[in-house]
Amino acid sequence: MFASKEGQEIPQVTFHTRQGDQWVDVTTSELFANKKVIVFSLPGAFTPTCSSSHLPRYNELASVFAENGVDDILCVSVNDTFVMNAWKADQEAENITFIPDGNGEFTQGMGMLVEKADLGFGPRSWRYSMLVNNGVIEKMFIENDEPGDPFKVSDADTMLGYIAPEHKLQESITVFTKPGCPFCAKAKQNLIDKGLQYEEVVLGKDATTVSLRAVSGRSTVPQVFIGGKHIGGSEELEAYLG
Repeated sequence: MFASKEGQEIPQVTFHTRQGDQWVDVTTSELFANKKVIVFSLPGAFTPTCSSSHLPRYNELASVFAENGVDDILCVSVNDTFVMNAWKADQEAENITFIPDGNGEFTQGMGMLVEKADLGFGPRSWRYSMLVNNGVIEKMFIENDEPGDPFKVSDADTMLGYIAPEHKLQESITVFTKPGCPFCAKAKQNLIDKGLQYEEVVLGKDATTVSLRAVSGRSTVPQVFIGGKHIGGSEELEAYLG
């Protein structure tokens, strides 16, 4: 069983990062002093759960966390800085600060270093998240010590439920568009005017007309989906939003 370190100070570590073409050392004091910071730590960059769920959701909810007083969100993994930089670029996770704990010093100091030699990984981090206030750990969510790679409590939604339990999340919105489409522009502007965030899927870049027909039954754009429900085109969206 992994022990919680709530009420304790974070380990003092210097991280060796690569920024552009220069090596830049970053200390835990620089990352945490006089800030409210979320940390989520995971077994490895580019691994399935980390890439499909853990990282993307924290990146998606970054603005919501900021509205509730969070200054930064750190993703810590026992990987080198080149791997972490490549993962950030691949995931387009611009709202997250990637921290390469290549030697596992921070993770060991947190008591979260585990051996994954059976997978060829070597020492890695157990999956957990925490809220840190001015270098002191306020809250930790640690996955149960069980076989495999459990992912039940260190997720972004659980953290948001702790930080802002009254917050009501906007339903996810996806808009299928294509370049130069005036009705697409109208639909997007309608969402912006209502203060709604959305994901744009551009035909020819992110998806094909075949994909659009498969999910919506239509081949025209825009096609809007809200909370898993197909709304339709720009006029149908306007009627839906009132």
